[in-house]
Amino acid sequence: MATLALRIEGMTCERCAETVRQALESLPQVRARVSYPSAVAEVEVPAGTDAAALVEAVRRAGYGAEPLTPGGRRTGGGDGAGLHVAVVGGGSAAFACALRAAERGARVTIVAAGTIGGTCVNVGCVPSKILLRQAHVRHLAGHHPFEGLERRALAADAATLAAQRAARVAELRHAKYEALVASNPAITLVRGRARFEDAHTLRVALAGGGERTIHADRVLVATGARPAVPPVPGLAGTPYWTSTEALAATRVPPSLLVLGASAVGLELAQGFARLGSRVTVLELADRVLPQADVEVSAALRAALEAEGIAIRTGTAAERVTHRDGRFRVETADGALEAEALLVATGRRPDTENLGLERAGVETDARGAIVVDERLRTSTPDVYAAGDCAALPQLVYVAAAAGTRAAENMTGGEARLDLDVLPWTVFTDPQAAGVGLTEAEARARGLEAETRVLALDQVPRALASFDTRGMVKLVAERATGRLLGAHVVAAEGGEVIQSAALALRAGLTVHDLGEQLFP
Repeated sequence: MATLALRIEGMTCERCAETVRQALESLPQVRARVSYPSAVAEVEVPAGTDAAALVEAVRRAGYGAEPLTPGGRRTGGGDGAGLHVAVVGGGSAAFACALRAAERGARVTIVAAGTIGGTCVNVGCVPSKILLRQAHVRHLAGHHPFEGLERRALAADAATLAAQRAARVAELRHAKYEALVASNPAITLVRGRARFEDAHTLRVALAGGGERTIHADRVLVATGARPAVPPVPGLAGTPYWTSTEALAATRVPPSLLVLGASAVGLELAQGFARLGSRVTVLELADRVLPQADVEVSAALRAALEAEGIAIRTGTAAERVTHRDGRFRVETADGALEAEALLVATGRRPDTENLGLERAGVETDARGAIVVDERLRTSTPDVYAAGDCAALPQLVYVAAAAGTRAAENMTGGEARLDLDVLPWTVFTDPQAAGVGLTEAEARARGLEAETRVLALDQVPRALASFDTRGMVKLVAERATGRLLGAHVVAAEGGEVIQSAALALRAGLTVHDLGEQLFP
């Protein structure tokens, strides 16, 4: 008998690994062990067995496979053999880069200062979506639209809800990050804070004390971002929340003021309102989601206000005080008070104290690292990805950037293409968009026309007794070429990818009209 190793692609859980094992063992005299965390199958086969038969068996099961050499590298190889790649950061961009660089033959050292997993899994996407779903269930119990079903207000045990969020976060952090590092011999995790000595040298203040110097052929900076707190007089001395504290909160405050009406502010405003808080949102711009299409902003605002959330646009916080357990926010139109204050005014790149100047790495006015489409910085051999770079602060952009940076660090020529970039705000209804807004199209000198469909004209929405929202398409008048799509609807984020694919393919609205949709 002989032992072969395969790199398995496309697995998303332990059940996938079991499916791959069964596919391999369907071949005569084959025994297999498949690891989901490391994406590797170790297969015992009769001597002389062609690996192509194993690859084909995996392919028939719906996954990809590629033979590995005894050292754990792809036989097809990358150009990373012999290279040492250092990754500064421990989030989505960092791990995407580390895994791809290791796949391409590089030796990788991750230097992580905080909890690995980064913003998304620890204090962002994952816990916020759990909170929103928890709040959604409570809201439906008391406000569903169906006659003949009891409506009642469910009690909310905030501490138990927070514990459930934390448990799922820990589970995903282990499965998607900790286990992957532990099972990959090409990746070493160093816990500490890194600082550049030069473009190829990092000085690391170790978490357990002492220092370590790391020399690398290539370096990726992927340190993420942190909440941006505005310089409102009095704010710094108060126990305000950022999204981090809000998502870990073990209480639902009776009243909550939210500064900022972009994605984070609106999601958490609705989440806490549905759990029982009386919520007021303040936004400096003249509308919520100021970067979205104006009709998206209007439709989402109407939906949130219908639930009792107070929204004040064109309003600046001029001073904040905290006394006797209550916040007071002064504005030009008077003062507002609440038991809790959430600051959700954006995030700033976390690039301070990295010694970037020693490596000659340029940043913009916000402190974001300037990169090109191949994620290269101003310094050869130093790359950047994720929220610390001058890129859209979205987790899927971060992961894509990290992967492409790894390709390029190891001899590839991968480009980060952001020409078609869908986005979603996970309120209820959700807001989503891709491509140009009507205003952006006209600003570019395009002769655009638009169509807006209110959801009270959609049978599926009528059948669900939920007609909140609209769909808006922006097209080039002369050709019908789709320029943008914008949605406010329950689970609207699930449909925006169809529009993204249409934009990528250059389809017209007439092409879309010819398609069959279930």
